[in-house]
Amino acid sequence: MVRALRRWLAVVLPLLALGIASGLFARPDPAVLLFGLGLVPCIALIAQRAARLAKVPFAGFRGRTAVIVGAHALGRHFRDTLAALPGIRICGFFDDRSESRLGISFSDPLLGTVGDVATYSKRQHVDVVYIALPMARERRVVDLVNQLMDTTASVYFVPDVPLLGPMPARVEKLLDTPVVQVCETPFLGINGMLKRSEDLILGTLLLLACLPVMLIVAAAIRLDSHGPVLFKQRRHGLDGKEIIVYKFRTMTVLEDGSEISQARWGDPRITRVGTLLRRYSLDELPQLINVLQGRMSLVGPRPHAVAHNELYRKLIAGYMIRHKVRPGITGWAQVNGLRGETDRVEKMRARVEHDIAYLREWSLALDMAILLRTVWEVVWPRNAY
Repeated sequence: MVRALRRWLAVVLPLLALGIASGLFARPDPAVLLFGLGLVPCIALIAQRAARLAKVPFAGFRGRTAVIVGAHALGRHFRDTLAALPGIRICGFFDDRSESRLGISFSDPLLGTVGDVATYSKRQHVDVVYIALPMARERRVVDLVNQLMDTTASVYFVPDVPLLGPMPARVEKLLDTPVVQVCETPFLGINGMLKRSEDLILGTLLLLACLPVMLIVAAAIRLDSHGPVLFKQRRHGLDGKEIIVYKFRTMTVLEDGSEISQARWGDPRITRVGTLLRRYSLDELPQLINVLQGRMSLVGPRPHAVAHNELYRKLIAGYMIRHKVRPGITGWAQVNGLRGETDRVEKMRARVEHDIAYLREWSLALDMAILLRTVWEVVWPRNAY
């Protein structure tokens, strides 16, 4: 229900803004318009709920029977996926190992060995056969597919590549050659255009709105301590390439070498004005310029200093996946309280896990939600020093 409402708002809010700005909404009765906009999602949610209560199957899966070939971790995980789909009845597993050898008990029975799949499918009129065997058994998979060509069952291959990493795998076709996408940016094609449009439009509006505040902050920094107003630091951006990130200076030092000490609570290097700026994240405002330059995005994984990247990429598996997108001024990790000093590897690992989750689940609605939650984090900051 939440996902459906988010998608509806992602469509309606831009249309409302366009209609109000252009004056088109002055013609119809506003009450009628608002009633229609509110009625559609209500009807959709009621229909969705009614369908689930009645267990109406998805199109193409009405009353289908299925078997899974392979009872190892991938097959068992896929079984749970199938069980969540209404309209599919799982008959059981096929595997060359016995239940005692597998060392686990099954809610669905072991129906036989891999060599029994075709015979069973013909006899029991199985609708779908899902082959969840490891890639190492390629020859066995080919033989099984050839045998199943003598049945009327639909055949699907469940590759084990999703188990190789945290990003969801996807099958694509390059001309006539199928390829399995294991790790890729979510901002290809139209998604990339939407993301960049969001950054340019909102980034410009935010920069214009924040310009008076930025001028006041710059004057306060100049009066409070010696040194430049802006602090420039090398960080890793899109595809791991070095970029220059702008911040208002909040310390008496300008570290950008092979070793950088993270700011910690009560750090004597932080200036008086810097304490206030860091607490309310006002030191990040110059990064709106980075956004318009195309070096950063409004929402994305926060960029870390090059020295910190070189350290954590050796300690955390999948750390560099977060660089498949432009770094952001704010991100999923930050609105979930993962700000401040990462004095333990576990803290950085949690931040990276949230960054990768953002890449997996990205949508414009998610970006809007993060931006709104960022306002809350700025007003009532956590772990900011």
